[in-house]
Amino acid sequence: MIDIKSLNEDELKNEMRSIGEPAFRAGQIFSWLHVKRVNSFDEMTDLSKSLRNKLAERYEITALAAVRSLKSSDGTVKFLYKLSDGQVIESVLMTYKHGHSICVSSQVGCRMGCAFCASTIDGLVRNLTASEILEQVYEAERSCEVTISNIVIMGSGEPMDNYDNVIRFIRLVSDKKGKNISVRNITLSTCGIVPGIMKLADEGLPVTLALSLHAPDDEIRKTFMPVAKAFSIEEILKACDHYFEKTSRRVTFEYSMIDGVNDSPACAEKLSKLAGGRNCHVNLIPINKIKERSFVRSGEDNISKFKNILEKNRINVTIRRSMGTDIDAACGQLRRSFMEGDT
Repeated sequence: MIDIKSLNEDELKNEMRSIGEPAFRAGQIFSWLHVKRVNSFDEMTDLSKSLRNKLAERYEITALAAVRSLKSSDGTVKFLYKLSDGQVIESVLMTYKHGHSICVSSQVGCRMGCAFCASTIDGLVRNLTASEILEQVYEAERSCEVTISNIVIMGSGEPMDNYDNVIRFIRLVSDKKGKNISVRNITLSTCGIVPGIMKLADEGLPVTLALSLHAPDDEIRKTFMPVAKAFSIEEILKACDHYFEKTSRRVTFEYSMIDGVNDSPACAEKLSKLAGGRNCHVNLIPINKIKERSFVRSGEDNISKFKNILEKNRINVTIRRSMGTDIDAACGQLRRSFMEGDT
């Protein structure tokens, strides 16, 4: 069966020709899938019964089965979805003054092995298709009756490790005949896969690139991010510089604050040197507690001192507002609880 929701309109036109149907049917089907967002061919009422039967024999429409949703006291909603093969994924809807933002997963699990993240504990199970990523957006809008204005590809998984499906998702969700979200309202987070960053720079998709840096030097980074053994910070920053040159989009450096590991004044000074002279933004992240991990969030005083050092060095910096801490909103937490039978 062909995953019809992952096809763009041109591909749908080719499919229609291949089954002896006029190409204009592609526009109708695309609208049913991405505007009206139906989950069955029988709902496509302006298509003949014979065509609907033909489509049902050859194609499948991806849909997510809601397993559970948890709502935080701050309005954050975490969703747990079951896929057609029984695997489960999660996404998080956050509400800000400027609108609604969703953090979507790009893989079931993750093989990057970052030691402060729950997503990597059981490794990578499989990549998500473009339609499975897309459905996280559609389902959140449908169930919460909201319009999502920002998308962050920062949930479970490394987007660059599922490059083709992630790029297809971005093109679909930004299609003017579909969701039509601006690519400038999409953030893609990576732990530093250099070839992926270089390739993304040439896609003509000026999304916001967020680098999961989390350390000011390779020695510290190698202690909790295995990817640091493959790509040095110098290599990664050169790729980020290239991305900025090609897209004119400021790169965000994500920096998780871990007590006694990367939160010293010396680390702040080193980070200032890395960020200095670059058109970038540093986002300090107080980590969420994960029961399987020993890392502890830096104290508020340490985070504040760290931020002050960066500001004195004229680095653009903010502290990420913690959201959903009462509902296990950190990547992978709810999925692991479900797998362990805790939900």
